[in-house]
Amino acid sequence: MVADMSGDVQLTVYAGLAGDRNDRGMAGAILLGEELDRATGISRQQIGTPALPQPGGWADQLQLAKPELFRLATELDRVLASGARPLTTMARCAAGLATLPVIARHHPDATIVWFDAHGDSNVPEGRPPASYLGGMVLTGAAGRWETGLGADLDFGRVVLVGSRDLDPPERDLIARGALRLVEPGPDLASRLAAAVGEGPVYVHIDCDVLEPGLVPTEYQVPEGLSFADLRAACTVLARSQPIGLEIAEFESHWSDGRPAQAAELIDAIGPLLAALRQPTVRRATS
Repeated sequence: MVADMSGDVQLTVYAGLAGDRNDRGMAGAILLGEELDRATGISRQQIGTPALPQPGGWADQLQLAKPELFRLATELDRVLASGARPLTTMARCAAGLATLPVIARHHPDATIVWFDAHGDSNVPEGRPPASYLGGMVLTGAAGRWETGLGADLDFGRVVLVGSRDLDPPERDLIARGALRLVEPGPDLASRLAAAVGEGPVYVHIDCDVLEPGLVPTEYQVPEGLSFADLRAACTVLARSQPIGLEIAEFESHWSDGRPAQAAELIDAIGPLLAALRQPTVRRATS
């Protein structure tokens, strides 16, 4: 057995449009990337240019975002092909339309661990029809509606964590066993461990999974995770085989203008960051 030192971490800041309704998420992705760079020493690169949010429905928002989302997907493909592990900050969950199909192509056996207050599993033709791009990420990446960005995700490999603001179609998917959910509450980390098992994991953290008031996010949904809950969950996931991490919906300022602070969030995800930086082990070939 030998250590594979090619498995380093690549920090990417996605600062382009992704169905934004304010510009605090794009600025937040940049801020969080800077803080991760400072905390870990991993040099960051930026994809996309912050822009003013534009009017229009989900289809218009997707068309506006596609050029830079394609750039994000291309970069992630390059990172994974090189043997590195991706660490990505992004303004909105909708950027997952670009990342998840690439992850699924490179790691079809990986469990997608989706921390989010919401289910993000609606479809445009649902009842009621979906109108927000960020609410259709998982279904889009799984090909249940056409995104133009890939459809390689196996929906059965997704585990929602901390989701509590769920639409009726999403609750139906969970009830039918088509979508797995680890609800917030006591023993979350142990329940997550049971749901994930021992295989590789790719982790998405939407900051609105946290209890309101901990970090600024567009949505503030009561009864969320504490920083301690998140750290315990990340400790469990670090014992699996983490292949990447993306963080979305961290806004640069609170709505009253107070600046965001990222230190406690970075501390909470610390176990995952440490695990990502560990060299992989592979068998030597003769």
